[in-house]
Amino acid sequence: MTSGNDLLDAFEEQRSTLTGVAYRMLGRAADAEDVVQEAWLRWSGADRAEVRDARGYLVRITTRLAIDRLRQSQARRESYVGPWLPEPVLTGFGPEAPDSEQRAVLADTVSVAVLVVLESLSPLERAVFVLREAFGFPYQEIAVTLGRSEAAVRQLAGRARRHVEERRRRFDVDPAQRRALTERFLAAATGGSLAEMLELLAPDVRLTSDGGGRIRAALRPVESADKVARFVLGVAGGVTGAEVRLIEANAGPALLVLMDGRVDSVVSLEIREGRVAEIYVVRNPDKLGNVLP
Repeated sequence: MTSGNDLLDAFEEQRSTLTGVAYRMLGRAADAEDVVQEAWLRWSGADRAEVRDARGYLVRITTRLAIDRLRQSQARRESYVGPWLPEPVLTGFGPEAPDSEQRAVLADTVSVAVLVVLESLSPLERAVFVLREAFGFPYQEIAVTLGRSEAAVRQLAGRARRHVEERRRRFDVDPAQRRALTERFLAAATGGSLAEMLELLAPDVRLTSDGGGRIRAALRPVESADKVARFVLGVAGGVTGAEVRLIEANAGPALLVLMDGRVDSVVSLEIREGRVAEIYVVRNPDKLGNVLP
């Protein structure tokens, strides 16, 4: 008979993997935590005689729960106010903070840019992509997880990979360069210099902000260096008393903006050829509960 401690230990051993799968599937840390909690309830009540592989069993439960929740949330996002962005998560603190090589690998599946692209996949395609590309699961194991044939899973994987490659913009991943550009961006924004800001921005830069209808944000992406520069300087110039911290979120540097000690927004930049090519601003309060280091 398996004790409660043994059940918990086996679950905790897989928790980081389960959370990683659920977050990449859903783009929301809170939703991922809910899915992992539900997986624990299923795990704690499972017939042990039917569980030969704890890891496979837990990943299977988590993935299927995430698919169900993703289908529900996709329907809700059709009425979402303004652009939808994933919830930022901290990736640079604590004893398990990634090194430079790990950070580059993480960025391939957990960066804001990639998660935005994953939103356009079907739930099954997204599950296959996450399990294969982020965690390296073999096709046979993914097939068992999804209740599909291995041939069908390979087709889903190929379709998802092509879809992501076609839509993903290529960005520089060098941590030192990204950090330096983020610091220069902050200095230009707070300094109010249009010339300095334009020097940092790629000609086709795009700014996307997510307020979710809860707080003021641009309802459509802002595009082109001139429009983005003026938008950023206009927002920065109208804010007083803000505290800005440099953090690491989604495997890259980000700016955490606080107003009166309250998290106001998280700003993430993507760099291409030494210039800022993409700016993501998350302001929806529902998505900012997990970013204070």
